[in-house]
Amino acid sequence: MKKVFFTLIALAMTCCTLIISCSKDNEQDVTNPGNGGGGGTTCDTANMAYSANVQPILQTYCYSCHGNGNVSGGVSLGNYASVKTQVDNGNLIGAITHAAGYSPMPQGGAKLSDCNINKIKAWIARGAQNN
Repeated sequence: MKKVFFTLIALAMTCCTLIISCSKDNEQDVTNPGNGGGGGTTCDTANMAYSANVQPILQTYCYSCHGNGNVSGGVSLGNYASVKTQVDNGNLIGAITHAAGYSPMPQGGAKLSDCNINKIKAWIARGAQNN
């Protein structure tokens, strides 16, 4: 009887160990899809263009305060020239990355995703062209 009891205990402990180890193996895939965790897509930052990649991000997250005639805080992002001004003076990257000394944007909202920030950074690194 003791032999059966100890065998069952050993079997139960082995099962628990397997369940715990397997559940942690892919935790990053579940908690960080799309950030290289294997469970989502990666962030493509190649060949970023203003009209195709950057402007849609700004329209989604910034235009309610800084576009369509809105000039909150004296900042407009409603057209390329205005965006380029904010790029050139460093305010755009400072604000969206929540860098010290800049007003974190979007104000009162969550920081843009790393992917969206990296898309904007890649566009700037390629010369912030009006393309």
